[in-house]
Amino acid sequence: MAVEEQELRPDVVVHSHGDNVPQEHGAQDLAELSINTIRTLAIDAVETAGSGHPGTPMALAPLGHLLFTRFMRHDPTDPTWPDRDRFVLSAGHASMLLYALLHLCGYDLPLTELKRFRRLGSRCPGHPERGVTAGVEVTTGPLGQGFANAVGLAIAERLLAARFNRAGHDIVDHYTYVICSDGDLMEGVSAEAASLAGNLPLGKLIAFYDDNHITIEGSTDLAFCEQVEKRFEAYGWHVVSAPEVNDLDGLAGAIVAARSETSRPSLVMARSVIGYGAPTKSGTAAAHGAPLGADEARAVKANLDWPYAEPFTVPDMVRRMFHDAVLTPGRALHAAWQERFAAYREEYPELAAEFQRTCRGELPGDWERNLPSFTADGDMATRAASGRALNALAGAIPEMVGGSADLAPSTDTYLEGFGDVSCRDFGGRNFHFGVREHAMGAVLNGLAAHGGLRPFGATFLVFSDYMRPPIRLAALMGLPVVFVFTHDSIGVGEDGPTHQPVEHLVALRAVPDLVVLRPADANETAAAWQVAIDRRHGPTALALTRQKVPILPPPPPGAVAQGAYVRVDGDDIVLVASGSEVHVALAARAQLASSGISARVVSMPSWELFEAQPVAYQQEVLPPDRLTLGVEAGRSLGWCAWVDAMASVDRFGASAPAGKLFEAFGITPDQIAAHVHAALAR
Repeated sequence: MAVEEQELRPDVVVHSHGDNVPQEHGAQDLAELSINTIRTLAIDAVETAGSGHPGTPMALAPLGHLLFTRFMRHDPTDPTWPDRDRFVLSAGHASMLLYALLHLCGYDLPLTELKRFRRLGSRCPGHPERGVTAGVEVTTGPLGQGFANAVGLAIAERLLAARFNRAGHDIVDHYTYVICSDGDLMEGVSAEAASLAGNLPLGKLIAFYDDNHITIEGSTDLAFCEQVEKRFEAYGWHVVSAPEVNDLDGLAGAIVAARSETSRPSLVMARSVIGYGAPTKSGTAAAHGAPLGADEARAVKANLDWPYAEPFTVPDMVRRMFHDAVLTPGRALHAAWQERFAAYREEYPELAAEFQRTCRGELPGDWERNLPSFTADGDMATRAASGRALNALAGAIPEMVGGSADLAPSTDTYLEGFGDVSCRDFGGRNFHFGVREHAMGAVLNGLAAHGGLRPFGATFLVFSDYMRPPIRLAALMGLPVVFVFTHDSIGVGEDGPTHQPVEHLVALRAVPDLVVLRPADANETAAAWQVAIDRRHGPTALALTRQKVPILPPPPPGAVAQGAYVRVDGDDIVLVASGSEVHVALAARAQLASSGISARVVSMPSWELFEAQPVAYQQEVLPPDRLTLGVEAGRSLGWCAWVDAMASVDRFGASAPAGKLFEAFGITPDQIAAHVHAALAR
């Protein structure tokens, strides 16, 4: 019997893509018991922790039950199955909804972990964290991010389907479901992402809007009275109105209607009551972000006719129901996919091997051989060198995809000859994000979290502020996203202080687990790309010049990966610089030599990589008994860890030609040489 037709238990049958439907009387009572189990687990966990958000899990337990038992194709015994449906809880504060469902479905999340909710080292942290809890696809909590991540997950599914599927062999064919709250849809990133998604045929993206009319401060109409359904219709989404979430049949019908729309993403409008069942706090802000309290918790359970006095009780019949409705069919669906994949591999062995390689996150063999090397006989902006390196890598790494926030010509990030992703075709590799930096970052995170792709995104360094939340979350999740930032200093010139990043390098360097690379020239830029692609865990930010800089001889192999290295040696003083200022330091060294001062010049493209080196190497490059002067056209904050003094830019820039600005801010060879003379004289 085909998996799609296999009868799993008297009241549930699995249809295509895992739709389960009631078959006989009794299913409704068991569903209600299951839903109340989810509710009480959330209540007990929050009460035990002494903090948390019980109201939304109590409200959305019916939706969670319905999705995980009737619609989602997933195998709890293998959360990494490539063709599983993806689920994102963008309203991450409602984490106990997800933890309860994962536990009941049979994921590796024992009840003991739910009892340790919000405790140090628990697999049930306050908000869902990728890599901490089996079954959590992305880290959520900062509102709006999960919604935008889901757009990226859905785009990834379409990109991989276009690349790998063949007639009769749909090995990539899954849905992305996301639950979002009022708060998610108030955040600007969700507006950017929804607008972007509405421009694409993402029929397998289904978002559920939990319309509970409550925020922390009270009713949503204090600040939010828009007509959400009309906004999403204007974006180009398919909007479905669902009944109140406790109406399972009506809610299931809304999901079926959403899945029937194949050309547009769908938003299901679902009305809920926060803190459902609480006698005094239901439907109020008091149910949102704090424990109900012992008396209210007991009263809720009485209202729900919950017969169990012991906290964290999971009735045996509920465990059996989840086993029959989720675990058994999940394994069967996975096994059926493996059979289909075996047939695919037999007909397309090379494609199958490539699919498995990309899903494992492995790079093609000898990909580094494609990196360009530049002759030291001219000058080139590092953004231009980056474009050369990126295009060379694209030819060797077919899973590289990306684009820019409407700045591809300026950031040199267009992949020549690889086509565009558009509303008509997902076969290209150039993605047009539009002027949506915040959504771009979050969508890149979704692409990376999906697996099978190596995404990059580009804008000007000054606009990294617009996408800081997804940069931070990429680092928190350990996602190998490459953020390309050009126009990296006052070298932007006449565009003025609004476009001149002076504090942005410091801000990026403050993000844990983000590697920031500011290469000095074309050859360092190629090496920086090698470092970025070599990273399988964690994001990389490249800071690149608008202006041309001289091309230097290639650095020693592996030097850029060490974060800093001696470009030219000297005995009296050490000049430490990054990016375009390395050339200022080299010119200053030549001037100092004429007055008998021998200066070592150290190129320091990455603080983070240098800090990771052994102390012996650090002291070899920056001898502790040698005076050191740093040179960077940005804020000096943090440089004290490496240098004794700084030539820097600690105020906003100005509008003038770049050369005039470097002179005005003291970043010229003459001025650096004067710094050295003054420092040595003290």
